[in-house]
Amino acid sequence: MEHALIKSTIAPLMESPSHVSELADEALCGMTVEILEKKGTWVHIRTHYFYEGWVSEEALCFDENLVRIWNAAPKAVLLQAYADVLDAPKVQGHFVGSVTRGGLLSPMGQPEDGWQRVRFCDGREGYTWGAFLGEYITSWSKENEPALRGALVNTALGYLGTQYRWGGKTPLGIDCSGLCSMAYLLNGVMICRDAHILPEFCMHKIAFKDIKEGDLLFFPGHVAMYLGDNRYVHSTAGNNCHGVVINSLDPKAPDFRADLPEKLLGVGSIF
Repeated sequence: MEHALIKSTIAPLMESPSHVSELADEALCGMTVEILEKKGTWVHIRTHYFYEGWVSEEALCFDENLVRIWNAAPKAVLLQAYADVLDAPKVQGHFVGSVTRGGLLSPMGQPEDGWQRVRFCDGREGYTWGAFLGEYITSWSKENEPALRGALVNTALGYLGTQYRWGGKTPLGIDCSGLCSMAYLLNGVMICRDAHILPEFCMHKIAFKDIKEGDLLFFPGHVAMYLGDNRYVHSTAGNNCHGVVINSLDPKAPDFRADLPEKLLGVGSIF
């Protein structure tokens, strides 16, 4: 089984090996992916969250030694919407690369006056502001359910105002399932990247009467995160919106979204 690393800030995953194909997803800097097939300059990959698509070979690092080193290296996740990595620990430093929220960097040594030395998966090194980085969480537990529910909601709300991008999953542009799946992934939980409840993932259907914050509302081709008190956050390109907003299920509320409640297919929960 051959693997590669995403070295681009964002690697578009296309439905087929063509730049004019539909954007299916975005793989982020530092992710390790499985190589399934190669066709010209295109590579068919599978991400660690089991999503498949075609990426340009320019976005990938194929060096087997670097893959080994990276998989064993300590990692931090970028929580800032977007950050530069510079060649010196000062704002006047020269640009080395950039990362969006969800991208991975490997911290090196201790922070220096707030700056953290980091390494990219392809070996590039530089500095970024240390407070932009957070714990790379790869597992979760039901033991402290209220805390996890609160973290899921807070993570999703961190994308408020982001523009809608079909197939997107960063603060530069995000779609409905990108928002929900990233809110979960950043808290160590893998759910389906699309707006579905699938048996191979931990999410299952529950009754609407049992819904709590952090659970998901599923509509035809659309998914949103429940916030409590009949409100939900979602990324939408409908109803004269174009991005991540909060709406209500309550017809009396000023932010009621009339076209969605009647289409509700079900509620999903990991708890």
